[in-house]
Amino acid sequence: MGEKIKVGISIGDVNGIGLEVIIKTLMDNRVLDYCTPIVYGHTKVASFHRKTMDTNEFNFNVISNASMAQNKRANMINCWEEDVKIELGMTTETGGKYAFISLEKALDDLIAGNTDALVTAPINKHNIQSDSFQFAGHTEYIQAKTNAADSLMFLVSDDIRVGVVTGHIPVQEIPEKISVEKIVSKLTLMSESLKKDFWIQKPKIAVLGLNPHAGDNGLIGKEELEIIIPAIAEANAHGIFAFGPYAADGFFATHTYSQFDAVLAMYHDQGLIPFKQVAFHNGVNFTAGLPVVRTSPDHGTGYDIAGKNQASESSFREALFTAINIVERRRESVELSSNPLKLSKFSKDRD
Repeated sequence: MGEKIKVGISIGDVNGIGLEVIIKTLMDNRVLDYCTPIVYGHTKVASFHRKTMDTNEFNFNVISNASMAQNKRANMINCWEEDVKIELGMTTETGGKYAFISLEKALDDLIAGNTDALVTAPINKHNIQSDSFQFAGHTEYIQAKTNAADSLMFLVSDDIRVGVVTGHIPVQEIPEKISVEKIVSKLTLMSESLKKDFWIQKPKIAVLGLNPHAGDNGLIGKEELEIIIPAIAEANAHGIFAFGPYAADGFFATHTYSQFDAVLAMYHDQGLIPFKQVAFHNGVNFTAGLPVVRTSPDHGTGYDIAGKNQASESSFREALFTAINIVERRRESVELSSNPLKLSKFSKDRD
């Protein structure tokens, strides 16, 4: 498929497990057969984490910009010059400051086309807040920076795919944030992503209800009757194969999700709790609907195990390969659409 894919990697909170799972992933040289990784951070911070892992056989190739990245090395761009105080397992202003610097520089390179995809290590949504970052999380920030009209938090694995209508908002605000227009928008993004990014030709999407028992015909809330069912009908009218609404508890308990290509939940925990129960070690957070490819592991900063060499790199590795696969599919789709097979008519007299 031509030039090897360059994947930018932001390091997340320096006091968390981000660099540990990054280093563990990149220590496997087989990764370099599929991509050229470029980590945005600093070698001194990386060395600190490497020492806590008692790993002396791994080093980054230091470069000043993405064009200098070597194909057969794990590359790092030093994004600052000063020393950073690392306090493993602690939530500090420093942790948020350098998480943002890493993210900003990695995203700038992605938007500029210097890299092909971005994998983000976990941030602390509280300590990263500043005059430059006033967002609920990665998803909202990246959507704003890429000028995307909408985006979808899409949790994916081999066994289950779950998206959410509302993301990082208080529970009490969920009902007022749900509308026919918003559900249709998320269903549209999900359906298009399943076709373009996962090559599922006619995706079937299950839609969950908001209330217990999916409202029980209006006895336990009216959102299903007044918002969710009309949204499903409108989506179907636009050629999207959406079904529901389903009561969330029974839907996951009976493994009904296995009959669908993806599930649209109404709010964060409704979708992410069952997703992590099914795919905790290999789940990936993919931001669908953007002009760029961004993934992340489906876990947090892991303060409780930071510096203890206990963090599993499985989810981060899956996030890296998911990003690579999506870039490849998008490239191949462009190539196929620009060079379609010519139609020809067979003669009736042909033997």
